[in-house]
Amino acid sequence: MDHGNPTLEVQAQLLRTLAHPARLYILQLLRSGEVCVCHIQAVLGERQATISQHLMALRAANLVRTRKDGLRVFYRIAQPHLLEALDSLRPLAIGAAGATARRAPRLRLMPSRGRCTCPRCQASSA
Repeated sequence: MDHGNPTLEVQAQLLRTLAHPARLYILQLLRSGEVCVCHIQAVLGERQATISQHLMALRAANLVRTRKDGLRVFYRIAQPHLLEALDSLRPLAIGAAGATARRAPRLRLMPSRGRCTCPRCQASSA
């Protein structure tokens, strides 16, 4: 559907990218700073291939950036305004979902001890 407004098309594509809960969880993890793929995998409990697909979609939308350090790949938020936009959606989501959203379990930001081998997790579990 093209109504002659490319900005609306870009916005729609961006919202489609953000429309998956796992991607929102990943962005929530990145809120505190740079995180390695193994950490994301340990926290979400998903297969590495699944995490990679979500990260690829976020990278394609220019929402995250990467940094390699040896064999590890670290991800970070590419645009600080993204967090503000996500925060502004929270009241809408709670209102739409009612009490269910308020009772939803909170995302665990640290994996179970020993599941993630990244230096960040190993330092925090020592």
